[in-house]
Amino acid sequence: MFNSTLTEDEAFLCPVDGAIMITASHLPYNRNGFKFFTNAGGLGKADIKNILERAVDIYNSFTDEGLMKSKRKASESLKRVDYMTAYTSDLVKAVRKAAGNIEKPLEGFHIVVDAGNGAGGFFAEKVLQPLGAITSGSQFLEPDGMFPNHIPNPEDKTAMKAITQAVLENKADLGIIFDTDVDRSAVVDSTARAFNRNRLIALMSAIVLEEHPGTTIVTDSVTSDGLTTFIENKLGGKHHRFKRGYKNVIDEAVRLNSVGEESHLAIETSGHGALKENHWLDDGAYLMVKVLNKLASARASGIAGGSKVLTDLVEGLQEPRVAVELRLKIDQNHPDLKGGSFQEYGEAVLKLLENHVESDPKLQKAPVNYEGVRVSGFGGWFLLRLSLHDPVLPLNIEASSHEDAVKLGLAVASAVEKFLALDTSALDKFLQTS
Repeated sequence: MFNSTLTEDEAFLCPVDGAIMITASHLPYNRNGFKFFTNAGGLGKADIKNILERAVDIYNSFTDEGLMKSKRKASESLKRVDYMTAYTSDLVKAVRKAAGNIEKPLEGFHIVVDAGNGAGGFFAEKVLQPLGAITSGSQFLEPDGMFPNHIPNPEDKTAMKAITQAVLENKADLGIIFDTDVDRSAVVDSTARAFNRNRLIALMSAIVLEEHPGTTIVTDSVTSDGLTTFIENKLGGKHHRFKRGYKNVIDEAVRLNSVGEESHLAIETSGHGALKENHWLDDGAYLMVKVLNKLASARASGIAGGSKVLTDLVEGLQEPRVAVELRLKIDQNHPDLKGGSFQEYGEAVLKLLENHVESDPKLQKAPVNYEGVRVSGFGGWFLLRLSLHDPVLPLNIEASSHEDAVKLGLAVASAVEKFLALDTSALDKFLQTS
């Protein structure tokens, strides 16, 4: 949809002035909404608020007769085009170019796609097959908003298990999985090793830093310390950890470039990844093209081994043995809020935790942090932050052992125990498993 605002091709009535996509992403079918695009990118909250307000004014000025006349005029001007053909053609050309303009640079590669019955099923037939890849074993390619097989979400364990099984059963070189509207993606190598979350960020960082040495990689707040070490010490880049929310991450990368700090990749743990070269659009299909480029160029250079070339790129990434996210809910009806908002209550929790950490010599607060309270200690770290929209304080803990993770959890529990409106049952249950 975004690319249709950039393409210059009269046959496809492009470039268009704007594009609208109906999607609920990986949420249930009853959560559908609109995504708006212009050639400046996806519209944000302020833009959408402006559209709604203007729409109300226009609608209120209509008479019933005028409204029907407008509807009739609009329907008569509709034209249908197969823009997907133009879009996928550009993706195919990008891979061929990376391989030195070879017509079928993926010939012999067996790559399975799992679209989860979302919109990504086109990738197998319209991108991989023209490049020569074998796509037998690809699954759930037909769109079905009821998602009868699994939730199309690269963070979901059931979804990742489905693509992993498909790779193993078909003895494939690679597996690709998309979320519903294809703005997120992940891969699985031939040994069933999943590249999502921190590992996907590490892979994309390695690819981007080969092309742009020393560049800054912008991520969200819950990425691991091991990832920072990998990006900065192994790859020679800079890791800029920012707030959660893919738009926050993208906007921060754009801001850094505007003040002279070069950044070519903005990527969130959820799988939203945007590249400067692709107009900062979080396009999961384009992200996978970058991965395919690596496979194709390695093959063209005479490097064998299938997906091992990807696995080798993340060699040295330190990964935690324990990684959990616990949601501590705030009871908005509890008298402890004293009539205040959950935001105020949550901020008070974070402030007390911050003070608690500063008085504990075993814990160290992150020197630079843009969201919540991030703390290192016991060979791991935790981050407690306040959700933007919901009365929830998500707590992320990563450590090299369950015992160390529990120590970090106990530090949080002792700091927040006096906040009676805070439901710590998820944390309590985690601590009881020790």
